[in-house]
Amino acid sequence: MSTKPTTTDLEWTELDQRAVDTARVLAMDSVQKVGNGHPGTAMSLAPAAYLLFQKLMRHDPSDADWTGRDRFVLSPGHTSLTLYVQLFMAGYGLELADLKAFRTWDSKTPGHPEHGHTRGVETTTGPLGQGIANAVGMAMAARYERGLFDPEAPQGESPFDHTIWAIVSDGDLEEGISAEASSLAGHQKLGNLVALYDDNHISIEGDTETAFSEDVLKRYEAYGWHVQRIEQAPNGDFDVHALHAALQAAKAETERPSLIAARTIIAWPAPNAQNTEASHGSALGEAEVAATKKVLGFDPEQHFQVEDEVFAHVRKVVDRGREARATWEKQMTTWREANPERAAAFDRISAGELPDGWEKAVPVFPAGKDVATRKASGEVLKALGGVIPELWGGSADLAGSNNTTIDPTSSFLPEGNPLPEANPYGRTIHFGIREHAMGSTMNGIALHGNTRVYGGTFLVFSDYMRPAVRLAALMKLPVTYVWTHDSIGLGEDGPTHQPVEHMAALRAIPGLNMVRPADANETAIAWREIMKRHAAKPAPHGLALTRQNVPTYAPNEGVAKGGYVMFEAEGGRPQVILIATGSEVQLAVEAREQLQSEGIPTRVVSMPSVEWFEEQDQAYRDGVLLPDVKARVAVEAGIGLTWHRYVGDAGRIVSLEHFGASADYKVLYREFGITTDAVIEAARESIADAGRR
Repeated sequence: MSTKPTTTDLEWTELDQRAVDTARVLAMDSVQKVGNGHPGTAMSLAPAAYLLFQKLMRHDPSDADWTGRDRFVLSPGHTSLTLYVQLFMAGYGLELADLKAFRTWDSKTPGHPEHGHTRGVETTTGPLGQGIANAVGMAMAARYERGLFDPEAPQGESPFDHTIWAIVSDGDLEEGISAEASSLAGHQKLGNLVALYDDNHISIEGDTETAFSEDVLKRYEAYGWHVQRIEQAPNGDFDVHALHAALQAAKAETERPSLIAARTIIAWPAPNAQNTEASHGSALGEAEVAATKKVLGFDPEQHFQVEDEVFAHVRKVVDRGREARATWEKQMTTWREANPERAAAFDRISAGELPDGWEKAVPVFPAGKDVATRKASGEVLKALGGVIPELWGGSADLAGSNNTTIDPTSSFLPEGNPLPEANPYGRTIHFGIREHAMGSTMNGIALHGNTRVYGGTFLVFSDYMRPAVRLAALMKLPVTYVWTHDSIGLGEDGPTHQPVEHMAALRAIPGLNMVRPADANETAIAWREIMKRHAAKPAPHGLALTRQNVPTYAPNEGVAKGGYVMFEAEGGRPQVILIATGSEVQLAVEAREQLQSEGIPTRVVSMPSVEWFEEQDQAYRDGVLLPDVKARVAVEAGIGLTWHRYVGDAGRIVSLEHFGASADYKVLYREFGITTDAVIEAARESIADAGRR
């Protein structure tokens, strides 16, 4: 088999072409063996993925977490074999046995790529549009990382310069999140982002003319992207030389993100299945697989055929990767010698550690003063920002309401932005009115590593973020959501803006930790605990914070355990336990005072985080919620779904099982029965009911 290059522009040999065709065969065989999957796109994208992994990307398969690596995002996660086959070929730890186990129990090759499950997978993709938004976040993080460690270096000369590569599909670009994220990327002039658009004109329902006819390149040009289109080779396959040139031109464009549109034929070169919607999500069938193998010059009787010469050829990327990393490490050594303080910070941050003494910066608020928890959160953020440079974030155009401006003099905005606070390495991110993209770009920022990110909006608009929040939980990403205006307590804006079901719905997401602090001190301790968990127990956290002022109580470290005894019963063992969160804790405290005056020993439990509380051992939980005290009341200004398991059969829940209204928040609490008197009455009923059981 000849290894002579066919062009001087790109070293593309017959052996390279054989490797690409091998990738196509492996994709067909993997789907055919399990009987389900998405073979077509993996077949048509094989040349593009091969070019990236074998010719263009800076990566080292022997060190998948190398800081200096380029990142690759496969946004259409259904074509997971596009990625799995390249990970196999490049030596990331996948073997033929893993491809044969595609989409089966406990395999390394699940139906859609999963970060943390398969080595070399940078993000979990599948819900369309999420991947391109993750890539935007990675590109933002790469720029902020550069600003932390090497801001003065000329473009392209820093060890922290690298490229984010992505493949996107028609489906990704139809989903609204791609518009949000791509608009943000263009506004931010993310020249380190390159996306290849697989324009194959096929969706599940057939030709994309059924639903998608816009000029994508004009759309992206309007976003501020550098755009290119490449034509097919005469045989209908990728023109690899044109694609290589376009990818190189895109990488060289450092002032704008780049999109390359490539008209492809799905399932090429299958004689009958190519250019059909059936090839998108179904096995081709034994006859069509055999016919395609004949077209490609493979033995139709063999399955998962990888010739020794091809295998040896593609695995050479391991040596090239080690060489690239060695070169980078020399560059890092030079940088370290010139920047010892920044090098120490890099080592600390990359290890997930916080600066010595950082906890001293967390404010303690004086008891007795009424403070909105959103305001307290803002003060904590500013204090933490002064000692933790890797902490950055912002809001979906609600910074003044969310109190998420960590530094008003430093906005993360590209060179050329006219605002006086604009700084390409700024601390405060302006996500714009793009909640969905904010959630997914935050995921990308967290996946990139070496920073700590937060983002804010109103709690009711967490609905716009939910797909990204779910994926953050699935990937166990340490992102923090600052969700303010957490109840009907926001008042006059009315039911469209008043979250009622949101706390219960968010608590239903496995792996998401929701924290609804009662006061300023609980807010401060919650932030401190979230920061500690960033490396030790990575997971997304949502802070639900009040618009209205609430009383400030003495700080209690029990906050970090999710639930604790805030006020103990006096005059004997508790007859009733009042459980509350957020702004309703004050109602429980006031109810306790009245019940105690009536001779009813009453315990108040503040439970800012159900998830943290459930992490504690049984002895601790039983010590807070005494098992023999059956009279219990939970109070929260939202639906009561969370609280049934805590109050038991004799318990009562003071909740809101309907939408709110437009009025002053004090009126709303009174009219909807979220009051101290309601808690007292519920306690009396529960005591009586418990006595009858």
